[in-house]
Amino acid sequence: MRSALFFLTLFLLTACGSIPSLPQSNIFPVPPVPDYDLPQNWAASPFAEDEADRTPGTELKNLQSTASADIFYLHPTIYRKAVKGNDLWNANLADEKLNQSVDELAMLNQASIFNAAGRVFAPRYRQANIAVFYKEGRTVNQQALDTAYNDVLAAFDHYLKTWNDDRPIIIASHSQGTTHAKRLLSDRFDGKPLGKRLVAAYLIGMPISVDACTTIPVCENATQTGCFVSWRTYREDFVPKPTYRDKVNNIAVVNPLSWTTDETRAPASLNKGGVLYKYDKGPMPELVWAERRGNGLFTNKPKFFGDIFFRTKNYHVADYNLFWVNVRENAVSRVEAFKSPSPY
Repeated sequence: MRSALFFLTLFLLTACGSIPSLPQSNIFPVPPVPDYDLPQNWAASPFAEDEADRTPGTELKNLQSTASADIFYLHPTIYRKAVKGNDLWNANLADEKLNQSVDELAMLNQASIFNAAGRVFAPRYRQANIAVFYKEGRTVNQQALDTAYNDVLAAFDHYLKTWNDDRPIIIASHSQGTTHAKRLLSDRFDGKPLGKRLVAAYLIGMPISVDACTTIPVCENATQTGCFVSWRTYREDFVPKPTYRDKVNNIAVVNPLSWTTDETRAPASLNKGGVLYKYDKGPMPELVWAERRGNGLFTNKPKFFGDIFFRTKNYHVADYNLFWVNVRENAVSRVEAFKSPSPY
């Protein structure tokens, strides 16, 4: 049932709840800085049981114990509502209820996708409140996102120094997490020695330019490495508001069923399984088709119990879940290709 709740909950997250108050001075208050030596500041790690260890159904297995690569995953925005004790523009990591939501929504539904390809590391970070992406938070947008990114960078550097041991790395992210992952690629991988250990980056749910990096191109096929994939999912009849404009030019779109950038429709027969409802019952094969149209990835409305309530035409919340098994298998394929590169 938690996967169904994932969509209902994240759909609500697209609207602002009780937002924090705007600063009344030049001081931008923030919660305490996390210490990444402490296990509680990791939503997922291979050293403790967590929701990223789960797999839907009975056939898929958690293979982290034998994996040769690592996954560094950055979750989307879960911090929607300012409450007593957590009423700043960045989340307080002492908020146990919010941490539980991160675990049950993002770790279960997204981070667990990658537990066949590598060991999953997912830091808790002082995520910016959802309102920073709307006009209500425009004046504090950069300060809040910078605070969140400082945590991401500190967590990654701690992971790299403490646990990586020269293993190949996949960067995976969604929504706000992708905003930070893009910066992380620029700061630690693009044109730098660590770039040689990048298997791929899954930068999902935000517009990313094909020119976002100098040395990290868009992936053009299913086994290319040292590259990134990105898409934003919409129902086939979605039409953006006339006033909407992407702030990014030349947006990358990779079809997660064909792993190409062309506009050929990939039929639902290529979809090996989405995870939308009753996680424990397993993936739903042939759930949707996928087709690139310009700057977006378009698909049909999926059929599942309760789909009558799933009326949104922006499938942002389902960017990963609609193609769950395909993304999982692709991550494994890219790790294998990285370990055994083609001689040609």
